[in-house]
Amino acid sequence: MSTPAHDPLDDPLARERAHLAASRAALRAMREDVEALDIRDVAANWVNAQVLTRQIDERIKALADLSDTPLFFGRLDYLHAPGAEQAEGAEGERFYIGRRHVHDADGDPMVIDWRAPVSQPFYRASKKDPMDVGLRRRFGYTGGDLTAYEDEHLSDPAEAAATSKLLQREIERPRVGPMRDIVATIQPEQDEIVRSGLSGTVCVQGGPGTGKTAVGLHRVAYLLYAHRERLARTGTLVIGPNRSFLNYIEQVLPALGELTVRQATVDDLVAHVEVRGTDEAAAALVKGDARMAEVLRRALYAHVTPPTEPVVVVRGSRRWRIPAYELEEIVGELLARDIRYGAAREALPQRIAHAVLVRMEQAGEAPDDRVQDAVARNSAVKAAVKEIWPAVDPAKLVLRLLSDAEFLAEHAAGILDEDERKTILWARPARSVKSAKWSAADAVLIDEAADLIQRTHSLGHVVLDEAQDLSPMQYRAVGRRCTTGSATVLGDLAQGTTPWATRSWAEALAHLGKPEGAVEELTAGFRVPTDVIAYASRLLPHIAPGLTPVASVRENPGFFEVRTATGAADVVDACARLLRNEGSTGLIAADARIPALAEALTAAGISYLAPGEETTRETRLTLVPASLAKGLEYDYVVLDEPQAVVDGEPDERTGLRRLYVALTRAVSGLIVAHAAPLPPQLAE
Repeated sequence: MSTPAHDPLDDPLARERAHLAASRAALRAMREDVEALDIRDVAANWVNAQVLTRQIDERIKALADLSDTPLFFGRLDYLHAPGAEQAEGAEGERFYIGRRHVHDADGDPMVIDWRAPVSQPFYRASKKDPMDVGLRRRFGYTGGDLTAYEDEHLSDPAEAAATSKLLQREIERPRVGPMRDIVATIQPEQDEIVRSGLSGTVCVQGGPGTGKTAVGLHRVAYLLYAHRERLARTGTLVIGPNRSFLNYIEQVLPALGELTVRQATVDDLVAHVEVRGTDEAAAALVKGDARMAEVLRRALYAHVTPPTEPVVVVRGSRRWRIPAYELEEIVGELLARDIRYGAAREALPQRIAHAVLVRMEQAGEAPDDRVQDAVARNSAVKAAVKEIWPAVDPAKLVLRLLSDAEFLAEHAAGILDEDERKTILWARPARSVKSAKWSAADAVLIDEAADLIQRTHSLGHVVLDEAQDLSPMQYRAVGRRCTTGSATVLGDLAQGTTPWATRSWAEALAHLGKPEGAVEELTAGFRVPTDVIAYASRLLPHIAPGLTPVASVRENPGFFEVRTATGAADVVDACARLLRNEGSTGLIAADARIPALAEALTAAGISYLAPGEETTRETRLTLVPASLAKGLEYDYVVLDEPQAVVDGEPDERTGLRRLYVALTRAVSGLIVAHAAPLPPQLAE
């Protein structure tokens, strides 16, 4: 007897694979349609053609189908038709949720963008509040191939709530290469932050592995979706702590179809001068103090000199005289308006010219705007402006403050004490701006001075990651970039590893110029295994008393071991052992121990990368100085000599915070290798 042929469309997995194939074909057709656009008849001129060409190129890139990135990762089946209470879908209609919108030839959606309102229940719906969803389906992938699915019947009270195995597998998937998006695994508390409005500033306090960086990046992607036209005009910016970190996260937004977001460090933002020097911690602490803003303001406006002589403007046979007292009134009015130094300086000749025109009109003349502009350019007026309100170069202003003890003392009186002034004064004054060995903190001071003179351009939205390490003056520098926009501030007070590390988020938001910002806390850990985070959390009472410890929600407890190492060879052996597993491995050590470990790895024939370099299948070990570990993550970590990490910092509290960072970089396993005694704070 013959067996009936099996219809593959009776197999749910086969149907889903067929939809994936059809969706990929539809995306390819969308891309081909854009590539086929002919702009010759619509571009009025060369400039328009260039703009349109750039926009088309960006659209083509945004429609790229990445073979190893799932086009959709979930499905929602709604219960009711439109018009029914709380319903967004039609009866029996289903939506596939993915990284971008895909439609067929008729314009009907095949994949819905994860940021669309109809997608929100995929992240928020629960047994308690199903949000009209009957079925939520998650898909599992191997590479780019759909290999599994998992259903959750939210409307069925008989079905017990259970942890999604596919969700756990996605969270615990080995990390090779740069940071990836978490769009398939966003949790309800994370989704609330991601979808918060553009007008408000949000500060996210999150311990290791809570996903705060990913939340910040996904919030940018969401805001670009919800407010694309506005943000296209005003711009967006992601600020990270160092270039290695930015290299690590740079592929997240492009994977979500967003290609226009600029990334930078704070040092990049304030690069008015070349930074060639470094500060002692004490000097950097004073230079980074918010009080320096008032010192700079005083020093700048000290250049404004009350007029003592009249201005006499000669036009033809007539002489027009503006007495000193009237000039003084004009200057006083400009100072009272509290506008930028440079803007007031530009307004001064026009104000003087206006006073001349008043006299002309009183004498029976009828001057117009052209006459006023001509008077403003008169040599006598220009000479008066130069004398009363001279141009000031921001770098020269800071150079004088740091070089001239009397100048600094005069303008820091009542703000900085004598010891603080001595701390920031250069022992050997530089001859010029170019020859000065500027430090990173000096560059921030110059940026502050530049903003006092001319307003800094403001963006629509700024994401500031690892914010806990910024000084008050650095916060001000970032805040200047979003005075008319909003910000997402990300950080962990327990991971502050600078002497000026943030003491509270309320204080940080005030320095940023966003005191009304909302502070949200993420405490569920999705990255760091339970045993690892529990061990690292022993340091919390010593580095951030009162901070809520991260509670790992990982089902896999992870691998954790503390072992005695007699030398570098034992550390290398630990790395070789972990490299037998799938995924990436990081060897983290005090900065001073990096050269010796590099030599030992080379001698053992183990290739390694520097932080920020992309891991490959062949080279999966990264040698990481502890000072650069923040924000990075690896499947497995070997931590060399914890006490050396602590000792490498200027004080014990900062050293313990650096150690906390290093201990929490592992996703699947951690080996702590030490010959010296462990820091006593790690004892139970």
